[in-house]
Amino acid sequence: MPTIARIGPYRFFFYGNEGTEPPHVHVQRERWLAKYWLNPVSLARSTGFAAHELTRLEALVRENEQRFVEAWHEFFGN
Repeated sequence: MPTIARIGPYRFFFYGNEGTEPPHVHVQRERWLAKYWLNPVSLARSTGFAAHELTRLEALVRENEQRFVEAWHEFFGN
């Protein structure tokens, strides 16, 4: 499960067995998790994050979308 970025208290990563899904990124802070689709950026699901924090996370994903998509294709090769 490669970590592709750390921004503030958040870790952005992929699970190595999800290459058959559309590009997405997981976000973790402590025990809380969220998953964002990358094209277009949208929340897939979350556990633990408050609504205002999900808004902040979506902004971070949008700001780093190109970087995350490139990392996805580099890792999964598609």
